[in-house]
Amino acid sequence: MYCGTMNDKDTLIVVSGGMDSITLLYDYKQRIAMGVSFDYGSKHNSREIPFAQMHCQRLGIPHIIINLGFMADCFKSSLLKGGEDIPEGAYDEDNMKSTVVPFRNGIMLSIAAGLAESHGLQYVMMANHGGDHTIYPDCRPQFVQAMDEAIRQGTFAHVGLLAPYTHISKTDIALRGKALGIDYSETWSCYKGGERHCGKCGTCTERIEALAAAGIDDKTQYDTLVPAH
Repeated sequence: MYCGTMNDKDTLIVVSGGMDSITLLYDYKQRIAMGVSFDYGSKHNSREIPFAQMHCQRLGIPHIIINLGFMADCFKSSLLKGGEDIPEGAYDEDNMKSTVVPFRNGIMLSIAAGLAESHGLQYVMMANHGGDHTIYPDCRPQFVQAMDEAIRQGTFAHVGLLAPYTHISKTDIALRGKALGIDYSETWSCYKGGERHCGKCGTCTERIEALAAAGIDDKTQYDTLVPAH
């Protein structure tokens, strides 16, 4: 958790509206000067981005949305509109590989780095975590290290990449959120992007398990009956 002063607003956060990025937003709110969300044509963008807007507004943090609709038009992934069905079941590589959007974080972080330098900010922050490593190449420690170096070398201000959740689990994040008093029903995880969380896809499964392990009363509305833990 960040322990700086209110004057240390030196960071731009990539905030989706999901559990991880909203926890990071509150965890490091003292240093965050701006939030950015990307509408890249995923099936759930319209469900999660409003939460990103709401939380940034609640904290008095300026927030912008950047449209990357070309990704849905040109890239192949079940996560994108027009892609195959979102897989149900466990949040693991075998089951979730179809949801990979090629180099998504690399594209978004490149734009975020340009934004940060344009606004005189020193860091870009992302909310990847340890559970993402086996599924998403652009969430792994090696990617974070390489992207940090690329951004530093590619900006006059040597903007850095911060990814403080890289080596912790979804449950660890939920525990941080619990300590911060976050209401996770005001976040979105489900990749299907329906009116309510489906309760069956990999991200719903991961969400349910993490909240249960953290001892959090899950107020999320699901389409399916979730067993009590």
